[in-house]
Amino acid sequence: MRVRRIAVLTSGGDAPGMNAAVRAIIRAGLKNGFEMFVVYEGYKGLIEGRIEKVDRNFVSDIINRGGTILKSARSRDFKTKEARLIAIDQLKNFGIDTIIAIGGDGTYMGAKELTELGIKCVCIPGTIDNDIASSEYTIGFDTALNTICDVVDKLRDTTASHQRCTIIEVMGNTSGDLALFSGIAEGVEMILTPEHPFTEEEIINRIRLLGSGFKKHSLVIVSEKVFPNVISFAEKLSKETGIEARAEVLGRLQRGGSPSAFDRILATRLGVYAVDLLKDNIYNVVVGLKDNKLVYYTFEEAFSMPKKEYAQLYRLINIVNR
Repeated sequence: MRVRRIAVLTSGGDAPGMNAAVRAIIRAGLKNGFEMFVVYEGYKGLIEGRIEKVDRNFVSDIINRGGTILKSARSRDFKTKEARLIAIDQLKNFGIDTIIAIGGDGTYMGAKELTELGIKCVCIPGTIDNDIASSEYTIGFDTALNTICDVVDKLRDTTASHQRCTIIEVMGNTSGDLALFSGIAEGVEMILTPEHPFTEEEIINRIRLLGSGFKKHSLVIVSEKVFPNVISFAEKLSKETGIEARAEVLGRLQRGGSPSAFDRILATRLGVYAVDLLKDNIYNVVVGLKDNKLVYYTFEEAFSMPKKEYAQLYRLINIVNR
């Protein structure tokens, strides 16, 4: 049976560019003759039946807005089959046979479970963490990266003025992409990621060595979860080296702000591509970007992919950041 009615939802952590993706999907869907709906608050809203039919005007003037106009939520209930069956009934009430879900790995898993109950799904990667293996870049990553760089530029001024070591913790969940890319862009002295860890002793020795040289200040970028408590580690670093160390946890400010041009374009490309696949009766897939080309994979293929590796980028650190 061919696709007739498509509903769009955003789930999990919000990411700049989600609105651009929603806009592209709605307009491409309408242009191709589909009836278009939105679901508010992700899978939670799907269970509650928070579904609305929309037209082209619904997505006017949102391409430059951060966050998601559809709102987002994390739903523990959706992990149960009983709740998913309720969600299926809600979709049936509106005659909806297809979902386009924008989000991260949790969103992907939820969509896969819907396909097992007969709903057609296409997933679009939307997460600042860039931790979706099936796409080189995810919607929101570039904007978050630029936000981090802007903050680090400002922290560099006060770090140099006070000749201290500033440890900046960035988001990423279990992925070090934000730390790696921002650390290279900012030319920091150390980059600490889950994929490229250092022992506390190695970090302390490195900062002590820097402090004994001509450069009396240093910047360290670290992924969240590398340290149980980055503030406590900064205090330990101060005691061990005699160098004043401060920790800055950037937190959720990395999620906000207007999406970058790159994220707006990426979101638009992926949104239209998702609709194109459905028009060709291709579904139960995830879409992504590889070598600047749009690609799709089955859920099984996407979930079995290894994490992205950046051997060349880590080589840059060894050459220019030390």
